[in-house]
Amino acid sequence: MSKPTIVLAAAALVALAVFGRSNEGQAQGQVQGQVQGQAQADAGPPMLQYVTRGAAPAGDRLALGRDGKQLFRHNCGYCHLEGGMGTIILTPQRTGMGEPPQNALIENRSDLTSDYVEAVVRQGKGAMPRISRAEVTDPELKSIAAYLGKAKQ
Repeated sequence: MSKPTIVLAAAALVALAVFGRSNEGQAQGQVQGQVQGQAQADAGPPMLQYVTRGAAPAGDRLALGRDGKQLFRHNCGYCHLEGGMGTIILTPQRTGMGEPPQNALIENRSDLTSDYVEAVVRQGKGAMPRISRAEVTDPELKSIAAYLGKAKQ
C-alpha cells in the first residue's frame, strides 16, 4: 500500500470515529426525547390549578343573618374569587371601562346594590346562570346580597 493511501485510510478512520460517535449521541438523545415525550403523553396534560369553593358555613340554611362573606365564598367563590371563571370574564369588561383590575372581583365592587345582586343571582346575567332556591336559599341570598351590596339602594 502506498503512503498516501495509508494516510487517507487513517483520516477516514479518525473521521468515522469522531463523527460516528456524534451521530450515535444524537440518535441516543432523540430516542431519549421520544421516550420522555411518550411518558409525558401517557401521564396526560399537566394539572391545572382550580379554584375551589370555601367551606360551607355551619348552621341552619334557612336561618336569617348568617355570615354573608362565608356564604359568598362557599356558594359563589368558585366563579367569583381570584382565578374563577366569572372573574376572568369580568376583568376585561371592568378594565375596558377604565376601572382597576381589582374591581373584577365582586367583593371589591362598590357599585352593586343588594337588590341588584339578588336579581342577578335569581335571573342570571350573561355567562352567569340563574341560581335556584335549592342551591342558595332566600335567607342565604339576603346575607350574600347584604355582604356584596355596598352601594346605596
